Amino acid sequence: MSLPPTPPPSSASRAMKANKSADTKPEKALRRQLFRRGLRYRVGYRISTPQRAVRPDIVFTRRRVAVFVDGCFWHGCPIHCRMPSDPSGYWHEKIDRNRTRDVTVNDALHAAGWTVFRVWEHEPVEEAAEAIHAALTQGAEQPPPATVPDASP
Repeated sequence: MSLPPTPPPSSASRAMKANKSADTKPEKALRRQLFRRGLRYRVGYRISTPQRAVRPDIVFTRRRVAVFVDGCFWHGCPIHCRMPSDPSGYWHEKIDRNRTRDVTVNDALHAAGWTVFRVWEHEPVEEAAEAIHAALTQGAEQPPPATVPDASP
């Protein structure tokens, strides 16, 4: 699927370009909570699957758990995503493509035996960290199951 032409420069385009893609505040907050719980993880770790290579935000390599912290705008949060008014349709296509990619990445990781957590940026980090901690410590003597429902709605 190809995107429509980039919209002409606007305040929305400038604001979107200024957003960071890594080490965001929600991601750092979740990492702090996980670290406080005694969990050690990797950041920027590349996972290669037969379908594609991905870089989750947080990776627990031994337990094969990948965590993504999704921004409400960029991943189309059903609660908080507010599309900019854009006659070209660029942003609608972009968000739809991101959603499709998220599903593809989840499927590829599940097929390769990984557990995937998707955490929305608006979710309380304490609750997300507790869910991840519980999944990692539950059955610590055996490998995690190949398919576990995502933590996303």
